Amino acid sequence: MLNTNDKFSSMKDVAELAGVSTATVSHVINETRYVSEKTKLKVMQVMKELDYRPNSIARSLRSSKSKTIALLVPILGTDTSNFFFMSIAQGIESKFREHGYHLILSNTNESIEIENEQIKSFNTQLIDGLIMAPASPDSAHLHETLSGRYPVVFIDRKPNDLIGDCVLADNLNGSREAVGSLLERSGSKVGFISGELGLTTSDARFEGYKQALKDYHFPFRPELVKIGPATFEEGYRLARELWETGKPSSVMIANNIMTMGAISFFNERKIKIPEEIKIIGYDDYDWAKITSPPLTVVKQPAFELGVKAAEALISRIEDPSQPFQDYYLPTELVIRESTN
Repeated sequence: MLNTNDKFSSMKDVAELAGVSTATVSHVINETRYVSEKTKLKVMQVMKELDYRPNSIARSLRSSKSKTIALLVPILGTDTSNFFFMSIAQGIESKFREHGYHLILSNTNESIEIENEQIKSFNTQLIDGLIMAPASPDSAHLHETLSGRYPVVFIDRKPNDLIGDCVLADNLNGSREAVGSLLERSGSKVGFISGELGLTTSDARFEGYKQALKDYHFPFRPELVKIGPATFEEGYRLARELWETGKPSSVMIANNIMTMGAISFFNERKIKIPEEIKIIGYDDYDWAKITSPPLTVVKQPAFELGVKAAEALISRIEDPSQPFQDYYLPTELVIRESTN
């Protein structure tokens, strides 16, 4: 008689308790042959009762599929973007869970060297695909490191000179709408603070700023644009420089941590928001709702970006020959008191 209290159960145990052959259990697990729905449910119920888990390594070697996906994101300890990328990861995981995939998460710390190391590590493992936000727009190292043995979907950032599926927020139109809102509310002197250009996210937001000026027939004024490293300190410094040299009526800050630095400057100088300057930030974090006054922001669809990236990768795994695509998801302008 089968002892269901054994610490480890085997395929033979499952077959015996379900009253089927071990071959039938194997076909249910690996989906290698038709098994009636009634028998399949019976086998799966026994597997659950016995807490039987198939040897994933052996299955991977037989099928060349591991049902494992890697996610590579660039998070800095000094940045608040970890919330954005974790929301993306949640979206990715929710979709993969529906399809029986497991997710491995790694962080590059915005370092090309770490990015290379992580990808080389993935190359030695049996993963079915990779979703990554590149650490740099320069894709030369990725040409050498990405093995081509598994599909890759790029998210949030599009690498230069590298063909692949990309899932991106529509940063250009998000910025364009936000700056247009400021031009309507405060006139032509709209400032713009951004992290360094080069990444597709920063470039698209800057392009949206310039297009909004064209939409409203206002000239581009270089003295109203301040660009620097994406840090709290630079946000503070650039806001001070912008206020002292350009005296804008409003400002869009295209980076969340620089927004925090800029608001710190305006609060320290007791510059009234929105009476003396109207502000729009980027990304809708909880802190934006409790600033004084609450902050108008461009909200990115982080969770939805993750879901779409997972869908794109699953589609690529199932049909590697389909044309590569860029998917753009709309942003949302969330109006609060900082622009009223």
